[in-house]
This record gives sequence, structure tokens and C-alpha cells, in this order.
Amino acid sequence: MNNLKEEFSLVLSGGGALGIAHLNVIKLLEEKHLKPKEIVGTSMGAILGACYALNHTEQEIYEDIKQFSNIFKWGKISFSQSSLLSTDKISKLFTSLYGDKKISDTDIELKIIATDFNTGQAEVFDKSSDMLIKDAVLASMAIPGIFPAIKLNEKYYVDGFISSNLPVEFAQYNSILASNVLGKNSFKDYKEKDYQFFGHTKAVLGMLERSLRLIMYNKAKELIKNNPAIILIEPEVSEFKTFEFHKYNEILKQSSLR
Repeated sequence: MNNLKEEFSLVLSGGGALGIAHLNVIKLLEEKHLKPKEIVGTSMGAILGACYALNHTEQEIYEDIKQFSNIFKWGKISFSQSSLLSTDKISKLFTSLYGDKKISDTDIELKIIATDFNTGQAEVFDKSSDMLIKDAVLASMAIPGIFPAIKLNEKYYVDGFISSNLPVEFAQYNSILASNVLGKNSFKDYKEKDYQFFGHTKAVLGMLERSLRLIMYNKAKELIKNNPAIILIEPEVSEFKTFEFHKYNEILKQSSLR
């Protein structure tokens, strides 16, 4: 942290409930009286990053996180064939967090990453996009199959993790603080017994989630290996699943940076 320059970018990865650990990074910045010039976020990183860009304090964002603690409060069963959940409830939640503010209205410059579902390329929503924060965040966290693709400006978007889960390549400042919750501390050494659950489906899902974390970790590692300007934080979140939003206090305690 001492290597951060006066002007730096804060990059926050996606990672579902694991992204709650980003709050410890924000807390550390507040304690050291450091503030980024821009925030670049994907998925859960975009959700928290947008709150921080609107000048919400760490404590205020913590209160915001509580609204995600019960998935039934923001997840509504969808009757569409393309997704398990509709965006009705979570869209209202984002309205309560961000109102009708646009990305250009933030106190700290904000970039939100989504994926163009036609091309697979990353889309950067920034101050030039004339986009409501709530719409950009909704696109950034639209996990295919879980949520429907989000239509904005005649294009369809899905979760930014597909194209750039740790979007350091879109940071404009030479000094970068990056928090990657799908880094090396998001998984433990493989032990077969840990994936031998009673119930075939649970075991398969556990293997798939581990595999996804490894893919994201390797992709991010390759992206940052030749960039010495990046200060990387990889919170300890290996004990938690990406859907365990109800364990927000445990996630914060386990990933503490003190």
C-alpha cells in the first residue's frame, strides 16, 4: 500500500458473495486516508465499487451488503426458459442503492465491465456512456443461465466475469491497486474427500465451482504478470461458496487485512 502513488486506480474483481471481501480493501483505504482517482469493477466488484464511487463510506456499504444477505429478497424465480431468476427484485434493490444517478454523476470516476453477449468482448461503461449506474451494474452481474441477458442500447450484455473478471487492463493510471477474490486464496489444495458429498449433484457443483475459480485465477495471473505497477490483494475466501451471501460477516472476518 505504501507504493501507491497519489493518483491510482482501484480494480475490484467479480466473484459473487466472495466479492464482499472487497469491503476490507475499502476499509483499509479509509484508514490510510487514501482515495482512488478511479474505480474499475466487474460484477460484485462493480456493485460495491459503484457505492464507493458515490462516496458511500465503508460502514454505509456494509449496510448495503446486508440487503444481499437473503437471496430471496433479491432473487425472484423466472418463468423464462433462458434464466432461473428474473431481475425484477434486484433491479429495485439497485434503484435503492444508486437512484437514477448516471455513471458520470459519481464523485470518483467509475468504469463498470460487462460482456457483449454477441461478440464475447468486454464492454466498458464509463462517464461517456450516458448510462444509469443501476443499468450498467445489472448488466455486469447478469450471470448467464441465472439471470437473463440485459438489453441496453440494442445490445445484449451478461456478466463481466466472462470477458474480464479482474479488469486491470481498463485502468487508466499507472499505479493500480487490484483486489481479486478469485485469486490464489479462493481455493485450497485439492483433496478428493472434500468433493465426496452425499448427493451427486452437490459434488458435481463443487467440482465445477472449483474449476471456475482456477480458470479465473490463471487468467488474472497471466494478465498481471508483466505489470509491476499493480499492487495485488487476494483475500482469503477459500472456505466460502460464491452464493453464500448470508455469510457476509464470516467472509469479512476471514478476509480481514489486519
